Amino acid sequence: MSAASALTRTVIVEREIAHPPEKLWRALTQPHLISEWLMSNDFNPAVGHRFNLRGEWGGVLDCEVLVVEPHKTLSYTWIFKHDDPAFDLNSVVTFTLTPIATGTHLRMEQSGFRPDQKLAYGGAKAGWRTFLAKLEQVVTETA
Repeated sequence: MSAASALTRTVIVEREIAHPPEKLWRALTQPHLISEWLMSNDFNPAVGHRFNLRGEWGGVLDCEVLVVEPHKTLSYTWIFKHDDPAFDLNSVVTFTLTPIATGTHLRMEQSGFRPDQKLAYGGAKAGWRTFLAKLEQVVTETA
């Protein structure tokens, strides 16, 4: 572990969702569905693709796809430029889907919160719980 990674924090949210990984994957990778549970976007599930997530609050996140393993792992950068260092975020979001008897175990990690970003870290913890509840609803409605 590098000294820099030892100083950063990671938000981890896990859920069991009563649908197979293929259905979750669809909601994680199709722009119109991502818009329903996360933010408007120009996402494409291709490594190296740069895209933006645009929040209703007016913020824009700059992202780049890092990993695409269909129905298993999706990872991308999550960069938010802000004048206040406490909110100037350079992080990575990773979704891991694992089949289980009742559907899928979904693990979301957002890594890269510096010690001076306690508010951003706390906001991400609450925000991801809300986002993943919406994701589950979208998956259920499109099932």
